[in-house]
Amino acid sequence: MLTLTYEYKLEPTAEQISYIENTLDVCRSVWNFALLNRKDWCKSRKSAINACSIERELIMSVDEPFPNYHVQAKQLTEAKKNNNFLKSANAQVLQQTLRTLDRAWDDMKARGFGFPRFKNKYRLRSFVFPQLNKKPISVDSIKLPGLKEIRWRMSRPIPDGFVPKQARIVRKASGYFVMLSLQLNIDVPNPFPHGHPRGLDLGYDKFVATSDGQEIKRPRFLKTLQYKLKLLSRRLKNKQKGSNNRHRLNQKIARLHQRISDTRKDWHFKLSHQLVQDSGMIFVEEINFVSWQKGILSKHSADAGFGQFVNILEWVCWKTDTYFAKVNKDGTSQTCPNCGAHTGKKPLDVRIHHCNECNYHTTRDIAASQEIRNRGVTAVGQTVLENVCGLKATGSISHDVLVGGGRSRKLAS
Repeated sequence: MLTLTYEYKLEPTAEQISYIENTLDVCRSVWNFALLNRKDWCKSRKSAINACSIERELIMSVDEPFPNYHVQAKQLTEAKKNNNFLKSANAQVLQQTLRTLDRAWDDMKARGFGFPRFKNKYRLRSFVFPQLNKKPISVDSIKLPGLKEIRWRMSRPIPDGFVPKQARIVRKASGYFVMLSLQLNIDVPNPFPHGHPRGLDLGYDKFVATSDGQEIKRPRFLKTLQYKLKLLSRRLKNKQKGSNNRHRLNQKIARLHQRISDTRKDWHFKLSHQLVQDSGMIFVEEINFVSWQKGILSKHSADAGFGQFVNILEWVCWKTDTYFAKVNKDGTSQTCPNCGAHTGKKPLDVRIHHCNECNYHTTRDIAASQEIRNRGVTAVGQTVLENVCGLKATGSISHDVLVGGGRSRKLAS
């Protein structure tokens, strides 16, 4: 099953905007109540069975089951019978809110994520319609439960054969959007290793250094608009909480953040398409980019968006039939890509790679990207032809690759 997600801009009327905002309020209330119910159940079981809390303790029946999704969904059905506020929203939308909370609760324990948060009106910004009517899409509008026909900008057509299964309404600073989940009953195999390999080394000085000798600097997305953010944030400090002036200023700040985010994402897509051209294999380091945002360069790491770029690059590789793989990151800057000799640990201020064994000389980032490519090619079992002069070897087979080095030699895994 192949699933794609397309995003479109909505043009709702005032009545439809009121319905969307009311649904968001109901979903937020359901989320907060369900989360509080789970936290109360945990608090009632903190103290030992033969002791009481020193301050106070929430008493709950011992036979009370844990309020998982099925228990809370049943409670929601009962509560809707006498609550007009809950009746004003789609039932399936509220059930999906409980499913999202249940998934966040499981990820907290299984994947080490943070504790689910209570939502205010700025935090919960989307809801899901898990089912759509037959043929809900037209050129000018889309049919959604409760909203009837809502106008939209069909910026790109739906691919042939794909069927819309779900729709997520998202409120952003620039308006309302719909994210359609499209499905096609087909199995697409992963790309097979072939063609020209390319290793990529990510860094702060040069955003990407390729094994072909190309170094790409990154735009400073946040730095260019940081003075505006500081000015608006300083003005926000003096606004009274809950006032209309504070709300309007929050919207200005949100639009500025969205402008930065959209610009960064657009550049990541364009750079990914540029890197996959004339290459059959892409190799990157396997790095936990979350740890990069905990050091002294955390703001620069967040501004660069390394994790988002790798995810976009993997998607573009799959779409263009380019093989994508991650390799071990340890020692890529301490190994000569030409002869494989260990050159020793380099401080960060040393930006030149020089091997005393084979006298290979290049920049540090390009040498690391070439070593990443060598590891990836070795892992997939391809043959590599190394030549320091950069001259194309005559009569080489299609899997042979020109890499930097001191002498010509062939490597086979």
